[in-house]
Amino acid sequence: MQSITEKLYKDSIPELKSKFSYENEMAIPKLKMVSINVGIKATDSDNKLLAYLLNQISNISGQKAVLTKSRKAISTFKLRKDLPIGCRVTLRGKKMYQFLDKLINIALPRIRDFRGLTSKGFNQSNHYSFGIKEHSIFLEVDLDNILKVFGMNITVATNAKSKEEALFLLKKINFPIK
Repeated sequence: MQSITEKLYKDSIPELKSKFSYENEMAIPKLKMVSINVGIKATDSDNKLLAYLLNQISNISGQKAVLTKSRKAISTFKLRKDLPIGCRVTLRGKKMYQFLDKLINIALPRIRDFRGLTSKGFNQSNHYSFGIKEHSIFLEVDLDNILKVFGMNITVATNAKSKEEALFLLKKINFPIK
């Protein structure tokens, strides 16, 4: 079954091709991956919180999350080498489109006073990044059993050649960018 976002992308291919005058089908920008990253303080890295964090991110994304560990010790931050400091998930293919459906149509409209995402979130590689302050906007989170509210960084990677192409692609799949 095709997700809404995947269908919108496939419907927007002719418009992308005509607007940016691509001659080759392979030059049309595509969504490559979605990366979800959560960081916590080094002092908060107890086993109960880490298990909760991994479980929540795995439920939200639909794929098992991986712990990230510190690479070196930094004494001013009370950080030791190989101490767990967060988790991450990289989504591709069908799981990426399913997550984008949930994010665009359900989760982002649940943010209080949400007026859209800023268009300044593009980096040099034309990937769009933004942050969410509370993970409780997703329906998979049980609001009665929240140990700690945490935020997350989400990056949508495309193979677009310019910021304008990436912005047009994201707007075509109904990404709420102002």
